[in-house]
Amino acid sequence: MILPVRHLAALCALGVSLAPLTACGTPHASHAARPPAPAHASLAPTRPPTLAPGPAGLTPVFSNAPRTADKRIALTFDADMTADQGARAAAGEHFDNPGLIAALRTLKVPATVFMTGRWAEEYPDQARSLGHDPRFEVANHSYSHYAFTDDCYGLPTVPEDRMRADVERAFTAFRKAGVPNAMPYFRFPGGCYDRRALRAVSGMGVTAVQWDVVSGDAFATDADAVARQVLEGVRPGSVVVMHCTRSAAPTTERAVRTIVPELRRQGYQFVKVSELIGAASGRR
Repeated sequence: MILPVRHLAALCALGVSLAPLTACGTPHASHAARPPAPAHASLAPTRPPTLAPGPAGLTPVFSNAPRTADKRIALTFDADMTADQGARAAAGEHFDNPGLIAALRTLKVPATVFMTGRWAEEYPDQARSLGHDPRFEVANHSYSHYAFTDDCYGLPTVPEDRMRADVERAFTAFRKAGVPNAMPYFRFPGGCYDRRALRAVSGMGVTAVQWDVVSGDAFATDADAVARQVLEGVRPGSVVVMHCTRSAAPTTERAVRTIVPELRRQGYQFVKVSELIGAASGRR
């Protein structure tokens, strides 16, 4: 929760094919007329854009795209649920927010949902629906939502030797819920990371995604204040962090219904994180 402030196995977990597409035929094949190859036959399979590893191979970190004139921004939503909150969900606490997702669909806003594996287990139908909707992309927010550093807003911590496994376990939970192509993006719980954490998840082919605009929707009760904070903070290339949890961010849907039309009036275009990373890495 944000308070107001390649290896092979990993690629396979993301459903990425490693085999290039090749045309059939041999040097000694007959010169008889053959049907033309499909237009896509010579194209290599694509995968979502990621950033190159940082110094010493550390996991790269993305916070915003270049401040270009095209005024593209990404709304991101953390679907938080920690590993120990099952009893609270069973007692009726709502860690999902179907109304928010419905509003984004109605407003035709693409978005990136950073989902914990535990959330996907609790709400598999919603996880699957998001994963199959081309307007959304699902990314990794850890399995447990336990912190990857000490002293991260009171969150329990993941031991260093379990950090990588926690990320992999989330991807496994997504697959089991029916999410077909989770993105190779990882958001640290609480947004807390250090060099040790970046090293622990290096080699997985993921880009760590932060943000440059904090919405302040966590535990907020004033939707107008949340909307105002976003509208005042947004710049071209911004990544906005919000939440997809009714119990902990009850005003988010109302704030979004204010934010979206106003930013469109100002000429902003909403895109998914993958599009901003693609622009930053030279892929569009």
